[in-house]
Amino acid sequence: MNTTTPEHFDAEVAIVGYGPTGLSAALALGHYGIRTVAFERDRDIYPRARAVTVNDWTMRCFQSLGLDEALAQGMDETLGLRWITYAGQQITTLNFPPSRLGRHPQSYAIYQPEMEKTLRAAAERHAGHVDVRFGTEVIDVSQNDTGVTLTVQDLATRQLQTLRARYALACDGGSSAMREHLSLKLIGETRSTRWVVIDARVKRWWPQRHILTFWSDKQRPVVDIALALGNHRWEFPLAEHESEADFQTHDQLWTLLNSLGVTSDDVEIHQHAFYRHHVRYADQWRKGRVFLLGDAAHLMPPWAGSGMQSGIRDAFNLTWKLREVLSGRLPEFLLDSYEAERSPNVRFYTEVAIQLGRIIQQQLSEEELAAMAPKPGEPPPEPPLLRNPWYDAGWFTGEITPDGAVGKMLPQPRVADAAGKRCWLDELLGDGFALLGDGIDPATALSPAERAQWDRVGARYLTVIAPEQGGHGHDDVVDLDGTLLAWMRQHRAPVIAVRPDRFVAAAQGSGLAVPCGS
Repeated sequence: MNTTTPEHFDAEVAIVGYGPTGLSAALALGHYGIRTVAFERDRDIYPRARAVTVNDWTMRCFQSLGLDEALAQGMDETLGLRWITYAGQQITTLNFPPSRLGRHPQSYAIYQPEMEKTLRAAAERHAGHVDVRFGTEVIDVSQNDTGVTLTVQDLATRQLQTLRARYALACDGGSSAMREHLSLKLIGETRSTRWVVIDARVKRWWPQRHILTFWSDKQRPVVDIALALGNHRWEFPLAEHESEADFQTHDQLWTLLNSLGVTSDDVEIHQHAFYRHHVRYADQWRKGRVFLLGDAAHLMPPWAGSGMQSGIRDAFNLTWKLREVLSGRLPEFLLDSYEAERSPNVRFYTEVAIQLGRIIQQQLSEEELAAMAPKPGEPPPEPPLLRNPWYDAGWFTGEITPDGAVGKMLPQPRVADAAGKRCWLDELLGDGFALLGDGIDPATALSPAERAQWDRVGARYLTVIAPEQGGHGHDDVVDLDGTLLAWMRQHRAPVIAVRPDRFVAAAQGSGLAVPCGS
């Protein structure tokens, strides 16, 4: 007779930090019904608008939680970017084509405090699964093979409490105390130049205000960006002879704005802050049962608008994997793919940010500028910033190649189900795994062992057909405009297996087995 007492856990997952990354993780875990506790020092939302944009990939993440439409109400579509000199010479532009990832445009301008307010309100609906403890600080962390022990202090009473969770997520920012507790290193550099950020509320329109403008100059390059909800931001670098003391008052800040022709008739200064650019990575993103996410794991310059978004994507990448491991459907090995997938992707966007910064600071050579220009008779090269989401390695079957489907995010067109209901593809796919077949039942392409593997993780089997074809039954997906079928055929993948985050895990031709570790 087994008399062993089951180990007690206060939560399945503990989250340290409740900014955009931790909040996104809490929302996803709450959506999945996973018992979660979150710790945050500050009750109030940080008032400064740090991030300025989200794109269609990030909005697709929030669509999976049913939050994208509520968020979009507080955002403005970004129509394009331009890099110009003070003399009015246009260096280059970037216009956003329609998105292939769903109902939203490729890029939005946001006002971060309002975005976080919407997300926090949504999180309150998961109070039965997510316990958020404001005014608390994690002061110690230890772990063993089964879980993580957190020592937490109430900042008002100074009382200590010990809690136990199966896993912990460190989402506590660039100065992460959790990273320090784990003795993990932050590798890289912090640039010496200090920048001042000026946030203002708009009083009247000025020409081309809605176009995100990078004023390119060797001495005083400036970011000039319309935020959502009638807000606007400028970012100015300080010269070597300048310090923070030179720009403490509004009168001092107006000298910078006046240099761009902006006056008190145009805007009212709301707030300002100073910062430096960082290019840093944690030497590892996982230690045992604790994971680093967002700024705790990586810091990048702001030029690509991908800092906050990378943290949100970290959260969505890891949380569905935690769900599968905690449910017992997939082995713990799956969690190793978090860093394998996210780290190269973050480094790519960091490098994009660095190169965009070189443009605004006029640091590109003549050869590099020439390479950016379209060749005669050829379309301009696709800007790296617009590249569709992909992963170079991770939880995938077979080799990831440029022309293959594996590792890429599936497009999201409008589709119809067998009964004729029209919706976005993700609404039909649901929260789990799905196999899609080009005109065939994808289950017929599987061996008995492969079918058993996908059945074990609850995969659905769906047949994709064109509108002019007859349906086969309740598992039909009618590809209304042909986007999905064209994409599968372009990648020579008549059957694909799609993960909960909409990346293709396996494809016919490179192997349809559940990825290794299952």
